[in-house]
Amino acid sequence: MPIKIVEGLPVKKRLEQENVFTIDASRATTQDIRPIRILILNLMPKKEETELHLLRLLGNTPLQIDIEFLYTETHKSKNTPTSHLHKYYRTFDEIKEERFDGMIVTGAPVEKLDFNQVDYINELEAILKWSETHVFSRFFICWGAQHALNYYYQFDKISLSSKLFGVFKYKNILPTHPLMRGFDDQFEVPHSRHTRMDFSTLDKHPELKVLSVHPDFGPDILSTEDSRELYIFGHLEYERNTLQNEYIRDIEKGADIGMPHNYFPDDNSNNEPYFNWKSHGHLLFNNWLNETYQNTYYDLNDLEK
Repeated sequence: MPIKIVEGLPVKKRLEQENVFTIDASRATTQDIRPIRILILNLMPKKEETELHLLRLLGNTPLQIDIEFLYTETHKSKNTPTSHLHKYYRTFDEIKEERFDGMIVTGAPVEKLDFNQVDYINELEAILKWSETHVFSRFFICWGAQHALNYYYQFDKISLSSKLFGVFKYKNILPTHPLMRGFDDQFEVPHSRHTRMDFSTLDKHPELKVLSVHPDFGPDILSTEDSRELYIFGHLEYERNTLQNEYIRDIEKGADIGMPHNYFPDDNSNNEPYFNWKSHGHLLFNNWLNETYQNTYYDLNDLEK
């Protein structure tokens, strides 16, 4: 089944070339089914790149999915034209009377800042508060996960001595969990971050379940007991060359950056990177969509009851 996107979204042509099925809003109105509504709060600077990453994964499902993109009005985007945001995205004021089956909150390149230093933090927290009664299931990625865990459970963020950069092997510690269905015992996850969460008080929150873990870096995927909140610090949505592009960008800027771990064959940046996390990216997103679809209310107005 296709994903429904805004009429004319530029990445549509790329998706169709890859056989990711899409449908425009005008055609979707003729479908006599109950689609699943997903809101994507895109906090990444290169929004079209993130659109492609997420839509590729969301489009690999038998469900019809209605996608809405949301941006924060209180932040001035430097990498995405305002015209693109006004045409293909909506603001919080425009959607706050609506309800959604699921919401994805992306990462953001602000992790070195304290949470209260982020210029759109008040708007973000208003969106999170609203989502408690207007969204059934929520999926938080990287910095989005860090902030949500701080906001809801008061976990602190800790700076790393060096950037966690590369592809790392994590252990699946709850293989029977519905969000980990189909995962291997060990699987690779791309990471690109300067901070981690302090989980020293995790045992005080039995409602949080750790689904995957690294012996040195700790938890990566967590969910609530009811699976309605999903957190991941890595980037299973990344494409083959995402870390490569980031590495080249940092080198050109003169940044003190090491080569991404376990990424380039023979640690030679002239070699095409390995792409050894793709299937698990599809699994995680499909499992989340399936759990949302199986458990959400048919009538989303019941969310507030």
